[in-house]
Amino acid sequence: MKLTIYGSGCAKCKQLTANAEAAASSLNLTYEVEKVTDTNAIIDAGIMRTPALAIDGDIVIEGKVSSADEVKAVLS
Repeated sequence: MKLTIYGSGCAKCKQLTANAEAAASSLNLTYEVEKVTDTNAIIDAGIMRTPALAIDGDIVIEGKVSSADEVKAVLS
């Protein structure tokens, strides 16, 4: 599974990354994390608000820092 975090690398982006990793780990999933910080790449992905999380290329969270439990619900 590939978790992609879109954002500038700010504190909110880092928190979303930590929450996504915690959620995936708690479900015993094998995953890799990719961080996209390039503004043009973020726009090309169709993201209008950061931070955002995509799972295997599908954007599931945009414009907010979801808790680990919220990410876990999306992963389940």
